[in-house]
Amino acid sequence: MSYTPHTPEDRAAMLEAIGAASVSDLFADIPTSARLQSPLRLPGPLSEMELQQHMRGLAHQNLDTGKLVCFLGAGVYDHFAPAVVDAVISRGEFATSYTPYQPELSQGMLQSIYEFQSLICGLTAMDMANASMYDGATAMAEAALMLCAVTGRNEVVVSRAVHPHYRQVLRTYCDASAVNLVECGFSDGRTDSASLAHSVSDRTACVAIQYPNFFGCVEDLAALTDVAQRHGVRSVVAADPVALGLLRPPGEFGVDVVVGEGQGLGAPMGYGGPLLGFFACKSEYQRRFPGRIVGLTHDSEGRRGFTMTLRTREQDIRREKATSNICTNEALVALAATVHLCALGPRGLRDAATLCLQKAHYAHDRMAELPALRPSFPAPFVKEFAVAVDTRRPVRDLCRSMVGRGFLAGYPLDEAYPELPNHLLVAVTERRTRDEIDAFVQALNAELPGGAS
Repeated sequence: MSYTPHTPEDRAAMLEAIGAASVSDLFADIPTSARLQSPLRLPGPLSEMELQQHMRGLAHQNLDTGKLVCFLGAGVYDHFAPAVVDAVISRGEFATSYTPYQPELSQGMLQSIYEFQSLICGLTAMDMANASMYDGATAMAEAALMLCAVTGRNEVVVSRAVHPHYRQVLRTYCDASAVNLVECGFSDGRTDSASLAHSVSDRTACVAIQYPNFFGCVEDLAALTDVAQRHGVRSVVAADPVALGLLRPPGEFGVDVVVGEGQGLGAPMGYGGPLLGFFACKSEYQRRFPGRIVGLTHDSEGRRGFTMTLRTREQDIRREKATSNICTNEALVALAATVHLCALGPRGLRDAATLCLQKAHYAHDRMAELPALRPSFPAPFVKEFAVAVDTRRPVRDLCRSMVGRGFLAGYPLDEAYPELPNHLLVAVTERRTRDEIDAFVQALNAELPGGAS
């Protein structure tokens, strides 16, 4: 039972017990300039009923996808999740589970993780997958460092068409590991194979590509992986799992590692989290790759069972020889992805990706009809595309105005790509209806030069 001193006598007794003359002695290590010199200006206490009303008022100020029609993507997407996802992940045995160190007590959680690994392998056409990562960005960085360790080389080449957050995290990892990071350029919205070939050297461990890339364009993986293989360089591809319902899986191109962000599989946008990184690779890296693996085995009586295996990174086992400092997984979000994929099945995932494709192209064509808009790139896309906006008004201001009209309009590309001023990245998922797309285009037209309000 905890004890809180309520009287001056209680406080004096506790201070005497620890050898402190006053409460201020407890903060002696904090500079005086950093300490609060007067009481906080806080309102008076509220009753439980008043507090609930206050919190509801604050929550009402939030603008979310329940109030705005979302055409914003850039890495986190407004996909539909069947009701069965929440029904399963809300069960107490899943919602409260952590690392299943004791297999005899954790067969349900271990099986769900095993199924997640199996689904990721099937989706990416890779040999093996781990039991999830924090997010797509850290998964790419871990993959790059793993291939540096495998090859004994200290250079990574990443396409500038890769998500800027992924590249930032990759740079942080590389700087901390004395690995040189080189960025190669893009042309017409896709990685320039000539720039890639020019960027690799005999010091390069791997190249990192996104599929589809940050601009939504579908990369020519065959050409890019051919460049890497001709130079004896390994490859990492960050893939969109929903788009893989339509696209040829990266594993069929001879890619070494496939990573990605699994948020679109059953998890909400959630103000940017929690996210789910997946990591799949060739079997030759099974003792090198980060995170944990859940394996299927049989006991002495032939009964099927699940257990964690190849935990080479576990700090509780051999910290000094850990392959990575990734210290946990995203098991609950991975479970959501597992339930989502099982509920849809291969045909359902393909249908969802097809709806994204059809609706995105419908929106693209409708937007191209506006005189102030034109497509940014000619490359094929699945659910996301960029448009150039013919206006002196900053695109971020346009996005703010569109919020007032009930829309999250997209992502201003000049925030990450100064060379692309007045370009807007627009995402269209299977949730968007024709009426919503038409209303979005009409609202854009009213905000743009020459448009009718």
